Amino acid sequence: MSRLVVVSNRVASLKAKANVGGMAIALHAALQQTGGVWFGWSGSVVDGPPGPPQITHADRVTYGTISLSTEDYNDYYNGFANRTLWPLFHYRTDLTTYDRRFYDGELRVNARFAENLVPLIEPDDMIWVHDYHLIPLGEELRRRGLRQAIGFFLHIPFPATEVLLTLPTHRELVRAMFAYDLVGFQTESDLRSFADYVVFEAGGTVTSSGALNAFGRTVRAEVFPIGIDTDDFIRMSRSPEAQRQRQRMARSLHDRSLIIGVDRLDYSKGLRERLEAYERLLKDFPENRGRVTLVQIAPRSRTDVPEYVDVRRELQASCGRINGRFGDFDWVPIRYLNRVFTRRSLAGLFQASQVGLVTPFRDGMNLVAKEYVAAQTEEDPGVLVLSRFAGAARQLEAAVIVNPYDTEQVAEALQQALHMPLEERRERWAAMMVGIHRDDVFAWRDKFVKALSETRRPIEMVR
Repeated sequence: MSRLVVVSNRVASLKAKANVGGMAIALHAALQQTGGVWFGWSGSVVDGPPGPPQITHADRVTYGTISLSTEDYNDYYNGFANRTLWPLFHYRTDLTTYDRRFYDGELRVNARFAENLVPLIEPDDMIWVHDYHLIPLGEELRRRGLRQAIGFFLHIPFPATEVLLTLPTHRELVRAMFAYDLVGFQTESDLRSFADYVVFEAGGTVTSSGALNAFGRTVRAEVFPIGIDTDDFIRMSRSPEAQRQRQRMARSLHDRSLIIGVDRLDYSKGLRERLEAYERLLKDFPENRGRVTLVQIAPRSRTDVPEYVDVRRELQASCGRINGRFGDFDWVPIRYLNRVFTRRSLAGLFQASQVGLVTPFRDGMNLVAKEYVAAQTEEDPGVLVLSRFAGAARQLEAAVIVNPYDTEQVAEALQQALHMPLEERRERWAAMMVGIHRDDVFAWRDKFVKALSETRRPIEMVR
């Protein structure tokens, strides 16, 4: 059996399993089954040139990590990844920084990843590269002579051609994706955007089998929607920690209904407009005043990126204004929390809520939506209100689907969810549970690895 080599920006640790996502658990399980390598950045930043990779071994898995210099961190991670590709791929050209220095840093770090990874590769390995930070890695590996099957999975959305064309290095970026044998996307929309660029901008073609030809190469591109470890999250929701958190929340609400949102603090999540929709709910449906509470959990992220500092300030101001307008001495309309909760605690909070509010402007998948569904009980399930622009909306069609830009529609959806009859809630929940059981994270992993194994053939790299 061929070994699997996983490459990601960061290497996940299972030391604190309760806080590790399902993807990391699924990939670890595959690596332990076949033997293999997990390679990536350690998370450390050093002054001066970084040293050699750190190599450790455990349970048939080799873990390789490298550190970044301050310059690499600023140009590759904070720069091209988080100030260029992240906003661009989420359609925020107004927040995108187009800086050639950032792209040079992206190439420099990806070349260093490749240089340190190659000595760990064996002839029969399959290599699976993850996410937007490492798009050029396949090309760097090919330049060093690797002919093994290499796959790439994009966890975030792929933008429409007109948006991608604003990037000065758009052609180089897409050409690099053709160094892979298999490219995976979250949704049909992402795949369609990629194919449109290839055909209408790069002058490529689509074969009868659905493969794409361009830049003198052929790549197989498919949709592999990622899931969660459904059974494990259900177990978490029944754990003592989850039940303690559920009971604690219920006591604090004093029989009020709970709407919950859980998101990383990011401008792509539509948080300001979410608060405005909740404000409209209180304004247009005044019977909810004093009877409904919104808990918005939004842990800080990328605190040294200016755009994220601005988001935090805006949300704090919005919460203060809404609480000042509608709050009373015994009721605070919004509880806004910037700290991290364990996944078991979140499962308990999901279970205590009547509505899960997930309204990103654009999201590759959004696993919080699936975790919310998994945490509910059959006897009295909550209602998921979900943005149509989250990849999860393609699978969770029984949710109440909304346009997050339309705050009036979101407010009406919240009203509908808060007053939805029990039988309808059960029917919607049961339909979504079928999907998240069938398309869990292990099915996602197995489908991609199987497809990658079928691409094992020698290729020639275009110069």
